[in-house]
Amino acid sequence: MTADRRRGWLRRPRPTPDAALRLVCLPHAGGTPGLFRAWVPLLPPAIEPVLVCLPGRENRLSEPVPPSIPALVADLAEAVEPLLDRPWALFGHSMGAAVGFELSLTLRRRPTWLFVSAREPPQHHHGGALHRLDDEALCTELLRLGGTPPELLREAEIRAMVLPAVRQDYRLIETYHARPAGRTDAPLSVFLGRDDPDLTREEAQGWRKWTTGPFDLTVFEGGHFYLADQPEAVVAAILATLTGAWTPKLGPFQSLLTEKTPRHRGKV
Repeated sequence: MTADRRRGWLRRPRPTPDAALRLVCLPHAGGTPGLFRAWVPLLPPAIEPVLVCLPGRENRLSEPVPPSIPALVADLAEAVEPLLDRPWALFGHSMGAAVGFELSLTLRRRPTWLFVSAREPPQHHHGGALHRLDDEALCTELLRLGGTPPELLREAEIRAMVLPAVRQDYRLIETYHARPAGRTDAPLSVFLGRDDPDLTREEAQGWRKWTTGPFDLTVFEGGHFYLADQPEAVVAAILATLTGAWTPKLGPFQSLLTEKTPRHRGKV
């Protein structure tokens, strides 16, 4: 993969060559890096956000979406690997959580921490056939989950731009054979919206079997897109997890990670 093509996969709004950690963020089906842009000013200077942009959106509209999750993960791994010259963590939301988990198993250098958000574990994979339905059905699904302003879906031009990527991403995740090659040894944290219509707390607890390391679950107020409504609380939870776990390792970076961070909501 050429350097230009690798850059197409990743957005680095605040490049930090001497970062203590890079935080790789993967959005939901049809999602863009914009889901995480509110995080950038909330993260301390020692953490560099790396936002993943999948094909078929933003300036990658003309690029085909890979045919399967494994193919997507293979391409993404090639793009991300040059940035993993230091500790890194991964946050994936919804479909991004499934992609992120597979990515963490694929890369030679495993993440320091893995955050999976609003996604059922492999043994509870839901599947589905929404990608085969018409545009109205897709719009109804997007409105059910929240996170997409209804007025945008009423605009024909915006629908024509957004729905192809949504449909292709749904195809990927609905036809995904959720049988990972193994468990990760990275610590794993699950984030969940209390009112998420697609994921119960009991299902979310099922992620525990997919790591040999520490595991915890944090529940936030809100639904499937809880993180869009309260970026400060979500970033605070990530930082509290990382700084609490890293105290023996960070040394001089500890104060950099904890300065000027929002208040953590607490774990349940």
